[in-house]
Amino acid sequence: MTDKPRDVQVLPIAENTRILRSRTWGRLRFEIEYARQRGTTANTYLIESNKTALIDPPGESFTPIFLQTLKDRVDINTIDYVILGHVNPNRAVTLKALLDIAPKLTFVCSNPGAIALRSFLADEGYEAKIKVMRGEETFNLGQGHRLLFTPIPTPRWSDGLATYDTKTQILYTDKFFGAHVCGDQVFDEGSSVYANDRRYYFDCLMAPNARQVATSLEKLASLPPVRFYAPAHGPIVRDGMRDLTASYRQWSAEQKDKDVTVALLFASAYGNTATIGQAIARGLTKAGVNVEAVNCEVTPPDEIQRRVENCSGFIIGSPTLGGHAPTQIQTALGIVLSTVPKTVPAAVFGSFGWSGEAIDLLESKLRNGGYQLAFDPIRVKFKPTEVILKTCEEAGTDFAQTIRKAKKVRSRREPASNVEQAVGRLVGSLCVLTTKQGDLSSAMLASWVSQATFSPPGLTVAVAKERAIESLLYQGSPFALNILGEGKHLGLMKHFLKPFNPGEDRFAGVETREAENSSPILEDAIAYLECTVQRRMECGDHWLVYATIAAGNVFEPDTQTAVHHRKTGTHY
Repeated sequence: MTDKPRDVQVLPIAENTRILRSRTWGRLRFEIEYARQRGTTANTYLIESNKTALIDPPGESFTPIFLQTLKDRVDINTIDYVILGHVNPNRAVTLKALLDIAPKLTFVCSNPGAIALRSFLADEGYEAKIKVMRGEETFNLGQGHRLLFTPIPTPRWSDGLATYDTKTQILYTDKFFGAHVCGDQVFDEGSSVYANDRRYYFDCLMAPNARQVATSLEKLASLPPVRFYAPAHGPIVRDGMRDLTASYRQWSAEQKDKDVTVALLFASAYGNTATIGQAIARGLTKAGVNVEAVNCEVTPPDEIQRRVENCSGFIIGSPTLGGHAPTQIQTALGIVLSTVPKTVPAAVFGSFGWSGEAIDLLESKLRNGGYQLAFDPIRVKFKPTEVILKTCEEAGTDFAQTIRKAKKVRSRREPASNVEQAVGRLVGSLCVLTTKQGDLSSAMLASWVSQATFSPPGLTVAVAKERAIESLLYQGSPFALNILGEGKHLGLMKHFLKPFNPGEDRFAGVETREAENSSPILEDAIAYLECTVQRRMECGDHWLVYATIAAGNVFEPDTQTAVHHRKTGTHY
């Protein structure tokens, strides 16, 4: 599938309206939301009425093929408006290429988007006409196509803007309601097929901004009737629109109701620092804490203070510009130092091109201020790799667990109830689940394992949401289940139970060989099974993963399987 060339799929979707789906079948970028590696589409929409509007051109990865496809179907000089759901350096490359062809284009965006757009264009001497939409303005394209605009800002996309067409009743939602999955299907017939993709997309992009997402959902609910959502990525949301809207509300509410909140403060000149922060936020939310993301570039000082004064911990990230941290980060740092108690955990991250002085500044100021850093500063030169992003995710999870463990210590633990003691009598085989996918590998000790089917042979394994390996166990993912033997399992148990640092090699000092599906087989296991994830179900604080078995072998037929005995069902 990844061998397919990139292309642009063009189809009519409503009266006078077409979609241009710039498609890639492999992973587009090293950002955490693309980690499922199911490809993606960058969706652009073209409304051709008395006036012509182009909505959300793709980023630079697709600029040449998109422009050629567009030229084949329309005279670019006849396009009146380019409407932007958000502006970033990646998309600015395509916008500049459009201006080279049609310099009289008018860009339509939110006020924060206009500020960013002028900055990007001015860097290379471009000038453009820009119309700012603050939420009350409308555009009449003719033939009943009247466009309504709704700002939907989040900390990551402070310039977010949704567009509604009264003629077709299409709501163009930009980052909302998307999914990173590529295919030939334009609409979401059989929408449940995309459930995992949409949930993962929400968890990566929306969960750290749950408060702002909930506010935006209320704004969108006040619009006239919507026929379907036209997002920036993935299939158009029509059949599953009601369910997905309800899910966004539910997921946002669940996130806001968490009893622990971590403030994630950042500024990001070129998007790299925001990408790192997003990976950290993914790890935090996996571990069951609420993230209060704060974009210091657009958040007033009094608002920053409100966001940090009741946090259970904070993480601050900055780019390095001209050897310094941006002024907004220095302001936020001063607020943190004067507001947040020295007893809460802290951490620092950032990206840089040459030296990274901003990261050093944050670290020294916090240490000198009496704060304890929960993990070593994360320093990334230029763009983060897949391995770095996985390390960032694990760092976020560890940070959250540090806070939650401290909270449990302060709370009085009640004796186990009769039910909890009875649940503890359920036993399971002791196994080590291992996987290797590209440059990423991971492992975990597992005891909640059970055979699930005879034909095809299959099993289930429960994986706690905060486990590092969880993000490598989606549909289609390979793994090996290494079954441990009674009397010889203690060494492997001790190794895989120890706490690992973010990014640490789980297999250092352990003898392994490679399975057919590339997963590590432990030499000291008594048997192993090669498996492929078929589906997973969310079950409270765990994911229940169902996998089919493709191969396996028994190394020690006479050794009994090690079994895990517990006294209570409240913990492992």
